[in-house]
Amino acid sequence: MLRLEPRDAPSRAWTWASPLLALAVTALIGIALFAALGKDPARGLLVFFWEPVKSAYALGELGMKATPLLLIALGLAVCFRSNVWNIGAEGQFIIGAVCAGGVALLASKDTGRWIVLAVLLAGVLGGMAWAAVAALLRDRFNASEILVSLMLVYVAAQVLNYLVFGPWKDPAGYNFPQTRGFDAVTQIPRLMNGSRLNLGLLLALAGSALLWLVLFRTRGGFALQVSGLAPAAARYAGFSSRRALWTALLVSGGAAGLAGALEVAGPVGQLTPYVPAGYGFAAIIVAFVGRLHPLGMVLSAILMSMFYIGGELAQSRLGLPKSLTGVFQGLLLFALLACDTLVNYRVRVSYPWRRRATGDA
Repeated sequence: MLRLEPRDAPSRAWTWASPLLALAVTALIGIALFAALGKDPARGLLVFFWEPVKSAYALGELGMKATPLLLIALGLAVCFRSNVWNIGAEGQFIIGAVCAGGVALLASKDTGRWIVLAVLLAGVLGGMAWAAVAALLRDRFNASEILVSLMLVYVAAQVLNYLVFGPWKDPAGYNFPQTRGFDAVTQIPRLMNGSRLNLGLLLALAGSALLWLVLFRTRGGFALQVSGLAPAAARYAGFSSRRALWTALLVSGGAAGLAGALEVAGPVGQLTPYVPAGYGFAAIIVAFVGRLHPLGMVLSAILMSMFYIGGELAQSRLGLPKSLTGVFQGLLLFALLACDTLVNYRVRVSYPWRRRATGDA
């Protein structure tokens, strides 16, 4: 019989190496998966791990995909370190996109470039407002923020569908469920010619540096972490668990809303029913693979964006379903959970019949 026994002192080196080991396990399982599907495993790995980085344009696309994942993961890290389980970042992303799109639709030919700031601010406030619903229900009625935030994702999707199928539908769009294209003045400035990579990447990297500073160099960040690790100790020290709840959810919602604003005012350029891309759920994996540390999440966001691009390329070049992206994301998460378990626990083999024999003797 197999049983798990906690280790006295888990290796710090193995703790940090666990994500790399999980990536190696994911790649090995991916090789077996490509072989089972009748595809060349070497070509499959190239599509996922080489094609997204082989040129300047590919790197730009990689950065564009990584931006929303990193922004959302940064906000989720604040929640998870505070022991607040925001699972509905996808809904906050959608509402942020809706609010940003509403402001972008107000632009005209005479509007100045200041509208970009208004679009981004609308996205942040929209995401915060949506997260505040979960915070309010948890604060006033002790409702589970896990269930509330998750269910609000589906409400947010219906809000988006109502608008693009109804009042915001483009009259000249040949009956497609979409808004008109946003004016050029609302577009997020791009970082280089010939690439869709925009200013959002710099905002995400600045957010990473800011999060590191707040979490590890300020009293407020210390209070948030203590509230998550030891609520009783936090109360004894005078830290407010209520403040930690509201701060974590509002920061997380604002980050997800900003990601939604950058998405619709950047590469998408309009609101459609396909704005939800699963970034809010994938960012949960990004946060945990990155060990809830800003630098780790930068690296894991790049890895996860490689899976997104690799899944799209596998569909067009190998004839595989696009859902392969989700398969690799799930494999990485389960491999990480398995590696973390082995880092913190040792496997013991026990023989019940030996104990019975000893007892009989």
